[in-house]
Amino acid sequence: MALIRLSLGERKRISMFFTCIILAFAAWLIYSLSMKYDYNVKAIASFKSLPQNKAFYPLQSDTVVLIIRGTGWQLLFNKLSKSVSEIKVDLNSLERRNFVSIKEQMADINNQFFSNQTIIKVLPDTLFFDFTTRTVKRVPIRFKSELEYKKQFGQSKEIILKPSHVTVTGPAEVIKEISHWDTDTFKAKGISGNISSNIELKKAKEANISIFPNRVEFKLEVEEFTEKEIEIPIKVINNPNYYKVKLVPAIVKVYAMTSLSDYSSVDENHISATVDLSLWADKQATRLPVTIVNRNPFVQISRIVPQQVDFMISK
Repeated sequence: MALIRLSLGERKRISMFFTCIILAFAAWLIYSLSMKYDYNVKAIASFKSLPQNKAFYPLQSDTVVLIIRGTGWQLLFNKLSKSVSEIKVDLNSLERRNFVSIKEQMADINNQFFSNQTIIKVLPDTLFFDFTTRTVKRVPIRFKSELEYKKQFGQSKEIILKPSHVTVTGPAEVIKEISHWDTDTFKAKGISGNISSNIELKKAKEANISIFPNRVEFKLEVEEFTEKEIEIPIKVINNPNYYKVKLVPAIVKVYAMTSLSDYSSVDENHISATVDLSLWADKQATRLPVTIVNRNPFVQISRIVPQQVDFMISK
């Protein structure tokens, strides 16, 4: 196939042609993005100025649609953004009626945004609420955490929370289902010492639920752990006929990881060993596995020797 050879002048004309096309497209794009458009954005409606003397329950989803008038640039950036918009709706009018007109709050809602785009409508434009009598309940706080300790270190005591309980206020039918209240998840790695700090409580999912306080102090006690060998006598359970049972051996060695401060106090009062004789009576077992019961949540059993024992029975 023969190659088409272009002269220098022809190449310049072709280059100028494509340059003009690109410039024209860029000019059109800039002009188009500078124009005003109406577009929809989903947003979360949160509430302020909550009624103090009555509980309420929204009868619709907390997701609303904002109809926004802005430039093409704002539309483009909004489509590229992954963040979710939020508007704060004033519930002061619920003191005298069971609905809130968002249309009446458009000026305040627009003031919540710092750009020159304008929210011209919110769908739905009216929020309806159901009312019930408010009730109060005091529930324990549950500390949530994701912790990683340095080797040989671990939690040595119960976490101390101040306060240990939270006061929850809201509709009676919702409050009765609440048995505890979680904190936000506290995350830490490489822990080798005590931690004292404070943490937020989980925000209520329902807008008509309020909690006090919103934040608690906590203390996490951390110590170095070491292994301790404990000899524990084995007890026989499920022996309704009171057979005389001789175990060989009659003592099991338990290797437990304990904090240095608790080292001397960890003994058979915290850990017990049993064998179940019903395994012989019902299943004709020839050896009995040893079961360990650990009553100290901060003592970790690493191994036991032996794991099974021989036995002799005298009827």
